[in-house]
Amino acid sequence: MDIEAAGGVVTGGLIAGAIEKPTGKAGEDHTGICADCGAETSGNFCSNCGQPTHVHRTLLHLFEEVLHGVMHFDARIWRTLPLLWLNPGRLTREWVQGRRARYVSPLAMFLFTMFVMFFALSFMPSHPAEAPGPERIASQRQDLVEAEQALAEVKAGFADQTSPVAVAAIGAADETVRRERTRLTEVEREVREGRPDGLVPGSWQANLKDAAESGKKNAGSGHGFAATLLKKLQNPDLALYKLQQTIYKFAFLLVPLSIPFVALLFLWKRGFTLYDHGVFVLYSLTFMAMLLMLMVVAASLNSVLGGLVITLGILGIPVHMFAQLKSAYGLSVFSALWRTVFLVTFCNVVVGLFLTAIVYLGLGH
Repeated sequence: MDIEAAGGVVTGGLIAGAIEKPTGKAGEDHTGICADCGAETSGNFCSNCGQPTHVHRTLLHLFEEVLHGVMHFDARIWRTLPLLWLNPGRLTREWVQGRRARYVSPLAMFLFTMFVMFFALSFMPSHPAEAPGPERIASQRQDLVEAEQALAEVKAGFADQTSPVAVAAIGAADETVRRERTRLTEVEREVREGRPDGLVPGSWQANLKDAAESGKKNAGSGHGFAATLLKKLQNPDLALYKLQQTIYKFAFLLVPLSIPFVALLFLWKRGFTLYDHGVFVLYSLTFMAMLLMLMVVAASLNSVLGGLVITLGILGIPVHMFAQLKSAYGLSVFSALWRTVFLVTFCNVVVGLFLTAIVYLGLGH
């Protein structure tokens, strides 16, 4: 179990619960004096300072408050979730128009969902991809054969020529053959004896480390972002851990990165503010996070089921965007359709910007 992820879930739940306004329970009627400010009260909350009039002093209630802050599963969640999945435009529109008491706020929903997502993903099993030894050797031998054929073609093309171009071309092809032959020797030794660094031959960790070492050799003793990145990629597991932690800590960057692109779609339409776009983005990102969790869980349970869920999920993303745009902003079918096309494109741009920021923040210094 990832203790940091579990702590993050608790923290995220408490944050989400803290920013939610308290709601009273029907049927309660507490009258008397407020324990905090001394004002007379006649309801669930003090009209002067806002404190609940019924003050619990039991250990059981303390436990209840923690669970409520973490899970936040009161009646509003069951009204919010179905709309988020089936009618996101109505949910967005009603929140923007002020009908908020019945729903979980978009920020609270987003924060808690992101924390739960990373908590759930931390339990997913990891299956290192290992190519069978004979297949790796056969593949490397094929690369060597192709390199030798290329060398023979270069020599035939520059037969009886001693020009600098001919010498350089033959030398480059010969160097490629030498490199592939050395690599074949290394692969055969790895399959027979294992890697000196303990990584599984053919796994993504081993391939990434080899690529990083090769890139570092080609780049020389340079400095800057590229050199730092190549150096850290030589420890793939640590690099992956840092990236996961960075994504976990800076997932909120998706919101400010997305809002300007949504605003561009309505630049010439009056009546919509950045707040409206922010609510749209928060609910949309919450849906995407839930969908990602569903895809990962399905893929972990069964490959066929995972493939089906992933396919349907990818197809469902633009459908969800279209439905949310059309209903939330009161658009026609055509207006919502072309905005959906642009929004999908903008999502790719936002993801690219986000991943670039994550790589820089996690591995670039």
